[in-house]
Amino acid sequence: MHLRNQHLHGYDFAALTLANAALQPFVRDNGYGRLSIDFADPAAVLQLNKALLAHHYGVQHWQLPDGFLCPAVPGRVDYLHHLADLLAEETGKLVKGRKVQLLDIGTGANLIYPLLAQADYGWQVVAAELDPDALAVAAQLIEQNQLQGKISLRQQASAQQIFNGIIGPKDLFELTMCNPPFHATEQEAAAGTERKQRQLGLTGSGLNFAGRRHELVCEGGELGFIRQMIDESKTFASQVLWFSSLVSKADHLPALTRQAQQAGAEVKSIEMQQGQKSSRILAWSWQNAKQRQLWCQYRLK
Repeated sequence: MHLRNQHLHGYDFAALTLANAALQPFVRDNGYGRLSIDFADPAAVLQLNKALLAHHYGVQHWQLPDGFLCPAVPGRVDYLHHLADLLAEETGKLVKGRKVQLLDIGTGANLIYPLLAQADYGWQVVAAELDPDALAVAAQLIEQNQLQGKISLRQQASAQQIFNGIIGPKDLFELTMCNPPFHATEQEAAAGTERKQRQLGLTGSGLNFAGRRHELVCEGGELGFIRQMIDESKTFASQVLWFSSLVSKADHLPALTRQAQQAGAEVKSIEMQQGQKSSRILAWSWQNAKQRQLWCQYRLK
């Protein structure tokens, strides 16, 4: 994990159960003399998330209706720390506060990236989402945690568009981020679910991360989604300092890098490791080094 990740050394369950008493019934000895939970139990994972958000990030109100994607907090905040480092490469220092404008594509009902970005960095966040039900839950989280004016929501009206319809003519963003759908078909998603169930020793249909169709599946899968993202992003070349996306499949990275570079973007790839899970961030900018320097002098001084 990133060195600034508060979860680098594991979970303090004594502190976490104080932050969320509903977590206590799920905490048990893992057989090695350490406290843990059953990560295959959706209810346990939900209560752990509530405890982590309350204890570490001051998010006192967080809930997630059945069926929506339940995020792993340590991995999500790792993405943000690496984006902060990417921005620090331009400015020479970590930049906190509302001068930094972040766009989260596909924020989901969990609103996890905006909540973490606001808590750890104080960034101003625009959270975009296709699903009106997810937006309604996210709006409730903003209101309950009194984050109006710090996190704003925008609905994407078309399932065929990503940045179009979200970035307006007067918008400027230092960073964009996205956790794209993984699968190209529902059959592929179902196969992935079955594989993860076997790894967790489960036989039922429920999983601890859940997810609605649009959160897991899109035409062309992850590769197709990010390809479209790169294509669309060029329209907004002068309005965004760095675009980025998670890339879950390492095999996709060379083709995506080549596409962005051939189109004229500067590209950076950032490796991430959380336990046994590895992933990567693809970041690209349509601005050259001089333009980015001027951006930072004007916007982030």
